[in-house]
Parts: sequence; C-alpha cells; structure tokens
Amino acid sequence: MARNLAHKILEAHLLEGELVAGREIAVRIDQTLLQDATGTLALLEFEALGMERVRVELAAQYVDHNTLQADYRNADDHRYLQTAAARYGIHFSIPGNGVSHQVHMEHFGVPGKILLGADSHTPGAAGISMLGIGAGGLDVALAMAGYPYYLTCPKVLGVRLSGKLPDWVSAKDVILEMLRRYGVKGCTGKVVEYCGPGVKNLSATDRETIGNMGTEMGATSSVFPSDGNTRAYLEAQGRGEAWAELSADRGASYDEYDELDLSSLEPLIACPSSPGNVKKVSEVNGTKVDQVIVGSSVNSSYRDLMVVARIMEGRRSNPETSFNINPGSRQVLENLASMGGVLSLLAAGCRIHEPGCLGCIGMGQAPGTGQVSLRTFPRNFPGRSGTKDDRVYLCSPETAAASALRGVITDPRRLNAEMRYPRIRDPRKYILDIASIIFPSDKLRETEVVRGPNIMPLPQLDALANRVEAEVVLRVGDNISTDAIMPAGGSVLPLRSNIGAISEFVFSGIAPGFAAKCREKGIAVVVGGENYGQGSSREHAALAPRYLGVRATIVKGFARIHKSNLCNWGILPLTFADPADYERLAEGTRVTFSGLRRQLEAGAREILVEADGRTIVTLLEVSERQRRHLLAGGALNFVKKEISG
Repeated sequence: MARNLAHKILEAHLLEGELVAGREIAVRIDQTLLQDATGTLALLEFEALGMERVRVELAAQYVDHNTLQADYRNADDHRYLQTAAARYGIHFSIPGNGVSHQVHMEHFGVPGKILLGADSHTPGAAGISMLGIGAGGLDVALAMAGYPYYLTCPKVLGVRLSGKLPDWVSAKDVILEMLRRYGVKGCTGKVVEYCGPGVKNLSATDRETIGNMGTEMGATSSVFPSDGNTRAYLEAQGRGEAWAELSADRGASYDEYDELDLSSLEPLIACPSSPGNVKKVSEVNGTKVDQVIVGSSVNSSYRDLMVVARIMEGRRSNPETSFNINPGSRQVLENLASMGGVLSLLAAGCRIHEPGCLGCIGMGQAPGTGQVSLRTFPRNFPGRSGTKDDRVYLCSPETAAASALRGVITDPRRLNAEMRYPRIRDPRKYILDIASIIFPSDKLRETEVVRGPNIMPLPQLDALANRVEAEVVLRVGDNISTDAIMPAGGSVLPLRSNIGAISEFVFSGIAPGFAAKCREKGIAVVVGGENYGQGSSREHAALAPRYLGVRATIVKGFARIHKSNLCNWGILPLTFADPADYERLAEGTRVTFSGLRRQLEAGAREILVEADGRTIVTLLEVSERQRRHLLAGGALNFVKKEISG
C-alpha cells in the first residue's frame, strides 16, 4: 500500500499501537529539544527520575527565551541549565546563540528523525524534513530518559503545492493562507504534509517558516519531503552526510486533501488578536504603524533578514516607526554581516538585537499604549506582547520592511515602482558558528549541578481522591491560550523554576486574584470554551493551577498539548457531553465528583458532576495510560513509583 511521508516516519519509530487515526500510539524519539522557559522544570523532572545521563541520540538545551538578566534569577537558572546539561550529556547553546528552532536546524536536524521539543513551535523542524512535535516538559524529560512518547495517532492532511511564489510574496504568506483556510483549530489532531511540484520552489528555511507556524492551526506537526533543497541546505551547513532522500510513495493516500497554487497568493496579514484573523494586506493598507519587528522564532533566517536588508538598502525607515531585527542565530547574523546586510540595516535606522525570542515571548519590545506593532512572529494572542489591549499584526518580512519605510501598513507590491524585488539565494556555504554550543564530553560528566536560591524542588502532589468537592472559581470563553493561563514576560519568566512563586500569576491577566481565590476554596474547578489551552507548550499552565488546588478543567474542547499536560499533572481534562451545560456552571457553583477513582479504574468515559442539585455529564476521553497517571496524581508520581518497583 502506498504510504504518505508522515506515516513512513511514524512507522519507522512505532513501538506500540497501530497507525489508525484517533488511537494512542507510542513512538521512539531520536532527539529532544529544551529551551530555558521550559528547560529548568524539565531538567528538575529528569533529575527526579534518577537517571545518570540522557538516553536519546541527541539532546539539546537552548537559552533563547529569557536572556534579560534584571537580577540574579535568570543568571542562576542559566547556570543550572548549563551545569545540568554538562552532567547529563546534553548539548548546551549559550545565551545569545539564537532561537532553538533555527540553531537546531543549522547544527543537528536530520531528515526522517523525530524531534520532541518542550516548545510548541518544534514542528519548524519540517524545514529539515524531520517530524518535530511539541510537548510538555515532562513528556520531553521522559523521552530523555529513554521512554517512548505517547500521542494520539494523527490524521494526515495532504496539501499539494503547485506553482511558484510571485514577487513580494514569501513563505509567511503560504502559512497565513493556510491559517485563513483552517483557522486556529482546523488542523487539531493532524499532521500537515506538503507535497506536489510546488515544493521544489520552497527553500529549507521557507519550509521551516511554514512548519513552525503550522502549530497555530493546532497541527500536531508538519512535514516536507527531503529533496535537493534539503540536501543543498545541509551541504551549506557542512552536514551533507546527514542527508537522505525522503518522500511519499507515488499514489499515497491522505485522510484529508487540499491544494494550494503558490502563484495565486498575495501578501497576507494576521490582524489582532489571533493568528487566524487573516486578511489581505491590501485590505488594511494605510494603518499607522508604530513598531516593526522582523525575526524571533520564525522569519529569522539568513534569507528573511537579507531580503529586508536589500529592501532597506540606501533608504531610511520612517522616523515615527521603531524598526527592529531579532536574528534567529548568531550564525545568521554573521552571514548577514559578511554580505553587507548589517550595514544596510544600521544605515536604515534599524535596531539590531541579540539573537533570541525577545518580544515574541514578551521579554522586552512591548509596544506603547494604543500603538500598532507589525511583527513577523508566529503569535499575536491578546497581551502576549507585554502590553494590555495590544494591537499586534503578523506578516511577512517583505510587508514588514515596506511598512517600516512608509510608516503605515503597506502592501509590499507598492514598492515595485521604486525597486526590483530582491530574490535572495541562500549561501552555497554558510559561515559556521559551532563555538557557541557546548558539546557533551566524559570530562563534563563530572560537573557539579549548581542550583541558585530560586530553583525550588518540585511540589509533592497527592493521588486522586474517590470523592472530590470543589467550586468553580473561573469560567472563561473560547480560544483561551496558555499565555492567558500562565503569562510570560519579564515579571513572570524568572520564576519558572519556582512553582510556588509563579503560581501567583495564574490567570492574572484576565482574573486578578485567581490564586488567592483558589487558596480560599482549597479545591477548585475551571470551566472553559472551545480550543482551551491553545498556543505555547508551557506545562506551568497545568502544574501551577494544580499547585493551587485545581483538580478538574471542564471545557467544550482542548488544545492537544495542554490536554496532555493536564493529564501529566493530575488535573482531570473533562469536556461537556452537552455544550449547553457550559452555561450551567457559573463561577461560584459547588460541584461534587462521587466515586471518582472507581470510575477511572473501571474505564468510564462519562464522568457525572453534581452541580447545585442537577447532574451534568462530562466526558473523560483519555488513554488507559493517562487514566493511570490521573489516578496517581500525575505522570511523575506514576513513573517514579514504577521505577522504584
């Protein structure tokens, strides 16, 4: 039977189950990725398992999210990450070396491998024809310890590409078109596999952009064939030996199918405040722009920054627009400098920042009150920039550059009258920078792990009780992101290794006093709408509420990673059997779960909730393995008990 590429990769790594959409499978993980916002917690979890070293082919730890050292806490966390990486055999990318996705693609990505990352944009590995999957930190810690990764077998959406991108249109417009079609949850439970004759017209870094932002459609992952473009990229990185040709079989079938003619696309833009709120740039032309930022985890490659440099060459950005560049890696910046791009950007009035995530995670670069910020980032959730009621748009580097020049949102095709579109070719040989990565060695295995005073032990969590009496402390609507549940930014991220301290910020942006209310009630329930927990993979959005006493979340629908994180930390992920019951669970409603352990042990799918004299039916749609984790009070409790015998 002809197989698609996603199934080929999954089948080669399959340890348990069958490739039947909707059923749980277990796969072997080749490589793991941690970044500093998730890595401290994941490494504390890994240490709790008692392992002497990692048990995957390659593990990497990046410091890219929080490089701002306003006090001792970030510096202490970075030292902990570096010493723990040395002790346990993990590659360590130093602060300022760049964004995990860009650096991993440069130095470690291998076609056909599976990469599990504690970052939701890990599917950017599609650029190198890896199957990158985002997950919570505990799932990654378990993979580092040699355990399989469990997931629901995804459907495969085949997207046939044809044609070639017109001038002033680039890969960002491809993924924005996909978001226009599918929205922020239309690809939940799916791998998006791109195929067809148009694939050859997209470079490896173009594909990274598309795969990275496929996360915003809810996709489990995205994948491209490994072809001549993949080979050229690997050879330019001095890693040609890693290349292997990979593609779907002729006549391969897909669960769903779509077609996209690249030549038909025009510049697109995601308007505030959702990546799915996509319009044509021509529809919002003329909107005043106060800030433009190019780079961060997506659109930060050599090609993306060089096209901006060429557009700005000999020109000056609008004096009322702050124009910023966040390079994807130190290596990207070095190659940009070698071709004169840095000088062009500086002469254009651009502020060039250190390689890293920065404003994408709310670490600096917050726009002013009422200001419009135009960014090439993957997300524009409300308040994620660090400014309440922000007005953040997402666009291509071309649209960003044109808008920085004019000071208003500008369709880049309007620049045709004054310049020829600069088509950028990737270097045949990149200037390589591996000195900023510390490779594992036997000598480094002797390193003592250093823990600063802000690095606290993991909280001890109790097993699930048979009877749970609680109160609904919060009811929220649709598309609540993990940013809304557990904010990031300069005040919160330094607390990522201190669960007691960071828990004070749970829901702080939309429900100030949530933590105090949970402490008052003792045991709490949160109620939500559709696509609850979209966005970041941060497991703090599950662990911190659990620390505060939340034992169940009842919603209309979950985002994939957050649902897994809830199971990992012992919070029941329940959905309404009848969505109309959402209106019946107001804040302050007392709820009771009776015979809860017995129901989970018996494999019950329907969990009854007594709420102010009426019975509400909820659904617990989890695997048998996740049931055992929930009963134990979380996956870490279960695995530690399993290890101890």
